[in-house]
Amino acid sequence: MEQQLPKHVAVIMDGNRRWAETRGLSRIEGHRAGANNAMDIIKYLDSRGIGYVTLYSFSTENWNRPAEEVEELMHMLEQYVCRESNKLDKLGFRIKHLGRTQNLSDKLNKAIKQAVEKTRTNTGITVNLAFDYGSRNEILEAVKRIIADGLTPDKIDEGLFDSYLNTAGLPSVDLLVRTGGELRLSNFLLWQLAYSELYFSPALWPDFDTAEMAKALLAYKNRERRFGGG
Repeated sequence: MEQQLPKHVAVIMDGNRRWAETRGLSRIEGHRAGANNAMDIIKYLDSRGIGYVTLYSFSTENWNRPAEEVEELMHMLEQYVCRESNKLDKLGFRIKHLGRTQNLSDKLNKAIKQAVEKTRTNTGITVNLAFDYGSRNEILEAVKRIIADGLTPDKIDEGLFDSYLNTAGLPSVDLLVRTGGELRLSNFLLWQLAYSELYFSPALWPDFDTAEMAKALLAYKNRERRFGGG
């Protein structure tokens, strides 16, 4: 049976650095190209009636990259959040942040909080920015908060556990797209992807245009989701 379009698409935006290297550009230029492409993909998904998109923007492991690259990336993201949040707001899109905040600069934290608050009541596509996000950390923190709240084992079920995750209140991910030719999840939404359809593309993220996303949506529509039921 053909599926309808997904309600929630998650994207691992891989390949920015390789895209830059093949063109003799700096790594940060690759990240800029990837950030610009993200806006096109968000608008396209909204035009298709998809309500939620989660973008893996910076993982907890990305701090291990060269210090100069991380510093440049942080600065670029400060500018990006400030600039693009205004565009997203004008389009009626809502912004949410998934991940830690304690390691981010005061300026970036302020920009994220302002973007979330500014767009809080918008009714277009919800754009979840997974920034300084790692799924294992998210799950461990959820367990710690459940223990701290004194909940007994008989009170804990999947619904309650969901409410302690960064994604509380969001629908499950229907489709995960990973670009760049890699075939792994990289500590992204491990709980939330339990029954998601997976789509891997060889295209590097800056080259993953709306036509490529259309292919991913078509692949999803042509799959039969059984959720373990046979």
